Amino acid sequence: MKIRSYELFQVPPRWLFLKIETDDGIVGWGEPVIEGRASTVKACVEELMEYLIGKDPLRIEDHWSMLYRSGFYRGGPILMSAISGIDQALWDIKGKYFNAPVYQLLGGACRDSIRVYSWIGGDRPSEVGQAAKKVVDAGFTAVKMNGTEELQYVDSYEKIDQVLERIAAVRESVGPYIGIGIDFHGRVHKPMAKILAKELEQFRPMFIEEPVLSENNEALKEIAQHTSIPIATGERMFSRWDFKTILADGHVDIIQPDLSHAGGITECKKISSMAEAYDVALAPHCPLGPIALSACLQVDATAHNAFIQEQSLGIHYNQGNDLLDYIKDKSVFEYKDGYVSIPQGPGLGIEIDEDFVRKQAVVGHNWRNPVWRHKDGSIAEW
Repeated sequence: MKIRSYELFQVPPRWLFLKIETDDGIVGWGEPVIEGRASTVKACVEELMEYLIGKDPLRIEDHWSMLYRSGFYRGGPILMSAISGIDQALWDIKGKYFNAPVYQLLGGACRDSIRVYSWIGGDRPSEVGQAAKKVVDAGFTAVKMNGTEELQYVDSYEKIDQVLERIAAVRESVGPYIGIGIDFHGRVHKPMAKILAKELEQFRPMFIEEPVLSENNEALKEIAQHTSIPIATGERMFSRWDFKTILADGHVDIIQPDLSHAGGITECKKISSMAEAYDVALAPHCPLGPIALSACLQVDATAHNAFIQEQSLGIHYNQGNDLLDYIKDKSVFEYKDGYVSIPQGPGLGIEIDEDFVRKQAVVGHNWRNPVWRHKDGSIAEW
């Protein structure tokens, strides 16, 4: 069996799908994308696929190593996202070849389902109490929200109070035991992150996410000294080498590699095992489409330290199309009592509606994240 061809589909709301086909007619799907840079990742996939045409798709470890190590310059969001989508598609092919879900090829499952959370609030969170109550009434046991709008390096306590009011509204709405993930989104710098981390303790959050940008991870040591809230980070880290230092430093409690950014199934399985050795939990980042989510669930099934999974159903980014629109059997992602079952079908466990993909690829997208500025005109972190 050899890789015969591939196609790329830039589909709304902001996703990029990859289809790889073999000369045996087996097809694998991947989701290589950086949100806001889909066209750039698409070009990178096209470059990398030149190496794989005519090759055996089952040699995934070798292909991963070749795509990563044969380049003199390596790592980073674009290259690793391209490798991620290719890797997902190759695992999808391999599972279909052996007529087994990917998790069986990774050693088998250690769980039957995993807890999921729902996003609320949007980029500039408002009416979060009502939104949280709505998703909890729908059966979710955990929510995640952006905690802040833009913040200067040192900002006012008025903005701190606004964050606290929002979180208080959510906690009051959902009661004492629903999980609340609070995403700082890298919008907060160390001086204000220390204050927020301490002040938020009263609401007993499930975690605070990316309290500082990943390039400032050394600040996690000081932030951790100001709070007992679990600290999560990792969505902007792209390989096991990026995670090595924060795991060894011991100041992170939850890692959040993205299976469409951090090397796909092959790499994220290794990252999760590294984290387990440091007693660190796994909660893969996934505000993306159905292929990325199904890849996450295959790794979650085999990772003892996986405890919750992000998913994008109803997220504020999904304008026009949503998570379930591109798959034929929508019940595969049926959420029940706050959990989703691990897909049992061969490969990634989903069947892509290719006709709909092709139709929406004609529509396409040119999604960009907003550009924010502070009152003084300087660029703010989004």
